[in-house]
Amino acid sequence: MTKHRTGTREEWLAARLKLLEAEKELTRRSDELARRRQELPWVRIDKEYRFETDERSASLADLFRGRSQLLVYHFMFGPDYAAGGCPSCSAIADGFNGFVTHLANHDVMLCAVSRAPLAKLQAYKRRMGWTFPWASSLGGDFNFDFNVWFTEKQQREGDIEYNYRRGAKLQMRGDEGPVAQMAAATGTDVATYTRERPGMSAFALEDGAVYHTYSTYARGLDGLWGMYQWLDRASKGRNETGIWWRRHDEYDKR
Repeated sequence: MTKHRTGTREEWLAARLKLLEAEKELTRRSDELARRRQELPWVRIDKEYRFETDERSASLADLFRGRSQLLVYHFMFGPDYAAGGCPSCSAIADGFNGFVTHLANHDVMLCAVSRAPLAKLQAYKRRMGWTFPWASSLGGDFNFDFNVWFTEKQQREGDIEYNYRRGAKLQMRGDEGPVAQMAAATGTDVATYTRERPGMSAFALEDGAVYHTYSTYARGLDGLWGMYQWLDRASKGRNETGIWWRRHDEYDKR
């Protein structure tokens, strides 16, 4: 017998219609937020960034691949990650293969960027069965400049800026808890794991110039994490007590 509140179909419909109004209001607010994102001032990027891609060494402008808009997912995969990319980033990226083609045919290129060397990224893509573009920024300042990688000195001193906040210390040690669990899954320690950070940045290309238009981090990425959009509509919601997800090829290995 369920412990959840039950009712008649009429009671359910009345509650559902009340919820529908709240959902519609959230949709309207989401539409307004999208409009405000598009109204942000663009910042011209004059710095030269170089990336290694499957095809060749590339500039930031090259990552657009003939489109006028570029979406970059800052995928946590550092050069010292020995066992693969971040499982959380991997769960988000599982959805990329499907819609990257749709975006590319609507003047938007999607590309993941990580500091791991290209050979590591390519091997992990093959393991995961992914085909979306993924570039290595190893040796450059791209991740540092967009606040998704920090030095050991910054980490020790708490001199970092992430998610538009400065000074928050990153976890550096410990062998328990969700951060340690994620670090172990990537084959590294907590300090090394947390020097990388997840995020998403948007860029525009006009008249040969590249502009930074938007970035979001931390829970700002929730809307890009497809499985959570479905879980939020399931009868028990997210129903979490800790880190339950794995890379999609690891569930049968528990």
